[in-house]
Parts: sequence; C-alpha cells; structure tokens
Amino acid sequence: QVQLVESGGGSVQAGDSLRLSCAASGRPFSAYTASWFRQAAGKEREIVATITWSTGVTTYPDFVKGRFTISRDTAKNTVYLQMDSLKPEDTAVYYCAARRGVFSPYAYWGQGTQVTVSS
Repeated sequence: QVQLVESGGGSVQAGDSLRLSCAASGRPFSAYTASWFRQAAGKEREIVATITWSTGVTTYPDFVKGRFTISRDTAKNTVYLQMDSLKPEDTAVYYCAARRGVFSPYAYWGQGTQVTVSS
C-alpha cells in the first residue's frame, strides 16, 4: 500500500509561483510512475505532469509546458510540482497520484490541495 500526502497549495496572484509537494510512504517507489492531476470546478480531471520514478523522465501536456516542472527527491520519497507564471485558469484542486509502471491504472491518490489564482 502507498500513501500520498500533498501540501503547498494556496491563493496567489496571476504570474506568481507555487510549489506543491507529495510525500509518499508505504512502499519503495522505484517501480512507480507519479503524476499530478487537477480538477477545476465543473470540469473533468486532467493530467498536468508525469515523472517516471526510476529514470526521472518527465512529460507534460502543452497547456503547462514551460510553466510547470515535476521533479522527485528519491531520498525523501517526495514528488514536487513547481508551478510558475500561474494563470487564473490554473485554479483547481491538485492531486498527486501513483501507479506501478506506465500501463496500470493510478491506484494511489492523495487527498488534494487547492490552488487558487486570482487576476
């Protein structure tokens, strides 16, 4: 079993930065893929960043490319999402999630952290 706990959300102005953290516990993370998702009010959940734990390879959708950076600290078993140049449309609840490998479903989810960006 893997437990994920997010932190770092808050309210900021457009153009500001925030860094979210996701602390993982319960199992070694070496065989996992970790991702950040977000869900805005009234909208479907969407993925914003993914990192393969063992290699550090990252992927992003176009709408956050160049603004968001996912990283991990293997010693701390923690995944980060650095968000720069935030826009009001980035307002959402952000979730950390993990799955074994790259083809299995995301079985582990954090509780979510609210990010609010005002103009």
